[in-house]
This record gives sequence, C-alpha cells and structure tokens, in this order.
Amino acid sequence: MTPQRVTLITLGVDDLGRAKAFYAALGWVPAQEQEGVAFYQMNGAALGLFGRSDLAADQGRPGAELGTGAMTLAQNFATEAEVDAAYALALEAGATALKAPEKVFWGGYSGYYADPDGHVWELAMNPFWPLGDDGSLTLPA
Repeated sequence: MTPQRVTLITLGVDDLGRAKAFYAALGWVPAQEQEGVAFYQMNGAALGLFGRSDLAADQGRPGAELGTGAMTLAQNFATEAEVDAAYALALEAGATALKAPEKVFWGGYSGYYADPDGHVWELAMNPFWPLGDDGSLTLPA
C-alpha cells in the first residue's frame, strides 16, 4: 500500500444541482452519479460533490455544520495566460473572486476564487514544477 496518497476529495455542497451547474460551466463532466452525489474523474483521483447535511451524516456526525475555506484546492497550469483564462472562466461560471492572479513572492503566478459553496480554489503557474502533458504534477526530486 502507498500511504502518501489521496484518491477522493469530497466537497459538501448546499445545493447539488447548483454545484453541478457551476462545475459544468468550468468544463467538468460527472463520471458517475447517484442520488445526492456526483463524482468527477481527475488524473488518478476523483472529486465528489455531496449534499452538506448528507455528508455530515455519512461521516457519523448528523447535524454537524460543515464549514469551508480552511483548505485550498489547487490547479496548476503551464502558463500565466492559462491561469488567467481559468480564473475568468470560473468568475463567468459564478465563482467569487478572492484574489486576482498576480506574480507572487515565491516566483510563480497565482490567484484564488471560491465556488458557490465557499470552497477555495487556487489557480497557479509554478515555474519550478513542470507539468506532464496531461496536466499532472510530479514534484521534482
């Protein structure tokens, strides 16, 4: 078993239909759907959208108020122009602007937005982390 891995990230959402529409506007297509949940295939992992109260119950915490914003999901891109295009698309799809893409202290370029449920996404170009042809990231040795 490889212990250092994540295979599924699940986001709790207030309105599954609204969340699916937002991600569809970004070009995401569900690979599987069941009542109350949608799964999206990513490079070697999956993203799930799950009703927030149903997710709390599934975690064994019925009635818990699940929050957002304490973590960041990130997409890395090969160029600053790709970051700008992805940021503009997210805002057009209904995201809330948090920080417009800009050159950053560590030598890259990044910006942040929140999806309609408050989940924070970073869009970045890191010149020190080359991407595979499929957009995958393998940290350099």
